[in-house]
Amino acid sequence: MSFFHIALKNILRRRLRTVLTLCGVAVGIAAFTALVGFSRSFEQAWLTLYESSGTDLVVVQKMFLNTSVDETVGPKLRAIPDVADAEPFLANLVDLTPEVNALVYGWPAGSFEFAPLTILQGRRFQDGSLEVMLGEVLADNLGKKAGNFLDIQGATFQVVGVFRGGSALEIGAAIMPIDQLQKLTDLTGKVTAFHVRLRKPANGESGEALIRHARSAIEAVVPGLKAVPAGDRARNNQLVVLARSMAWGTSLIALFIGALGIANTMAMSVFERTREIGILRALGWKRLRVMKLILIEAAALGLAGGCLGIVGGWLALRALAALPATASFVTAAVPLWQGVQSLCIAVLIGLFAGMAPAWRGSRLSPVEALRYE
Repeated sequence: MSFFHIALKNILRRRLRTVLTLCGVAVGIAAFTALVGFSRSFEQAWLTLYESSGTDLVVVQKMFLNTSVDETVGPKLRAIPDVADAEPFLANLVDLTPEVNALVYGWPAGSFEFAPLTILQGRRFQDGSLEVMLGEVLADNLGKKAGNFLDIQGATFQVVGVFRGGSALEIGAAIMPIDQLQKLTDLTGKVTAFHVRLRKPANGESGEALIRHARSAIEAVVPGLKAVPAGDRARNNQLVVLARSMAWGTSLIALFIGALGIANTMAMSVFERTREIGILRALGWKRLRVMKLILIEAAALGLAGGCLGIVGGWLALRALAALPATASFVTAAVPLWQGVQSLCIAVLIGLFAGMAPAWRGSRLSPVEALRYE
């Protein structure tokens, strides 16, 4: 009987316990696959938001605790030779009805960020007016169309347009004049960031060199602010970081529970096989080989549970992709690298959880183990 055959036989000895252990590991891996996949899709939606509008740099505060930028820096940014355009941007999560809350963006009426939008109904808003445009998904959720009125934070806005956005974060959002959102949020004169478009690179000049030069120029002109490449901003803005942290935090709890299941299964297995391990030791098995056998069993449980978990996580992502509220920015695909990462985590959990039982089994005295009833 081969070494791995022995390990497989031991795993299948208590099939119900093995199935329950696999379920525990599968739940942890499924949570990891689905939640991390969801946060990845959220990050990609922000990246698409910047790419579709042609934003090259995002100018924000250097200090983490101060998240607003003075609106008066706009003319200074536009005066920099490398800058083709710089538009103020304000964003906030707003309760539109007791049941519906959504991201609301504040833009100037002439912002270049309108370029990727397709207006399905109505028109653009005008600066200084109590007007709002709704993404098609949000308009459908609210049951609103162009010409209707919407009460927001005690003010009545006219829905002047319904649009299809270049990003999933736009079609489920509302856009209004930036001065009106500043009033609603008590941020008069303040914006979240400036979105900057750079000039076209000169002959022989690389895009990376232009971005580096522009960043240095911007940070020299407006001390206290930093210019962040749009891709970096998409990966590290507060909402994405929060989503990623929640995904990993929840996943770690589920994975820890799965690890406890493997540890319990392997501990019970070693206890039940005390006499068997004693026979193997008496036949010449060294402690390291006994430990290796138990760790292989634990790793196999982790691997099998990981495979089941990836399937479960994929099904969860498919369910999210089918829901109207999340379908626009959730993809059901699980990238190969994430699948490999999930399997590696599952195997490592098995090895970690099986370490203590393996150590105990390898330390059993052959004489005492053979006397065990």
